[in-house]
Amino acid sequence: MNENHFPIDANSDAILNLEEKIKALKGKIEAIKTKLLPFEQSLRNSIADLLIEERELTILYKAQKKAKKEKRLVQKRKGKNYKEPTGIVPVSKKEEVEKVNQKEKKRLYKEAMLYVHPDKFSMQENEQQKALETTTKLIEIYQNGSLEELEAFHAHIFGGNTALSFNKDITLVKKTTSNTTYLTNEVERLEKQLTNLLDSYTYKVLTTYKNPMSFVDELKVYYDDRIFKLRKRTRTKK
Repeated sequence: MNENHFPIDANSDAILNLEEKIKALKGKIEAIKTKLLPFEQSLRNSIADLLIEERELTILYKAQKKAKKEKRLVQKRKGKNYKEPTGIVPVSKKEEVEKVNQKEKKRLYKEAMLYVHPDKFSMQENEQQKALETTTKLIEIYQNGSLEELEAFHAHIFGGNTALSFNKDITLVKKTTSNTTYLTNEVERLEKQLTNLLDSYTYKVLTTYKNPMSFVDELKVYYDDRIFKLRKRTRTKK
C-alpha cells in the first residue's frame, strides 16, 4: 500500500450520519424552544406573586419539619436508655464506588484535556475554535456527566473524531468503547429532550388551546389551593 494513502475509516459513514441526526435534532429542539420558552415565561410573569409565595411557604414548611425532627431527637437523648452511637460509621458500598468512579473520571478528564487543549498546539484559527469547542464539552461532561459518558467522549476524542490532527504523544490504554458511542449517546439524549418538550403540558397547551394564555386561570386555581394548604400546615399555634 502506498504510504501516502490510508484506508478509509469504516466508521466514517456512521459518524457522518450520527452528526447529521444531531444537527437535525438540535434544529427541531431550538425551533420548539423559540416558541415554548417565551410562552412559559409569560405564564410565570402572570402568576409571579403566587409562585413566590408558594416557594416561600414550601421552604418554611420544610424548615419547620426539620426543626420538629431535631426537637424530637433532643427529647430522645434525654431518655434514660438513650445511647449515643459510637465507633466509626462504615462507608457504604455506594460511596466507595462513587469514590473510585470520581478518581477514574479525573484521570480520563486530565488525559483528554492534555491531549486536546487548544493552548498546546500551533493551529489555524478555525482549528483553535474546534479545539475550544471540544474542551468546553469535555469540561461539561466531567462536571455534570457520568463516568460512562466521559469514557465515551474520551474514546471519541482519541478515535480521531475532533477534526484536528494531533500528535499522539500519550501512551493510551486500548479501550473497547466504539468511537461512535459518544455520538450515539448524544443522539439518544437529544431524542429524549425532544420527546420531553413535545410531551410537556405547556407545549400541549400552546399547540391545542384556542387561547393558550387562558391556561393562567387554571394555574391560579392550582396555586391558590396549594398556598391555602401550605398556610394551614405552617400556621403556628399561639
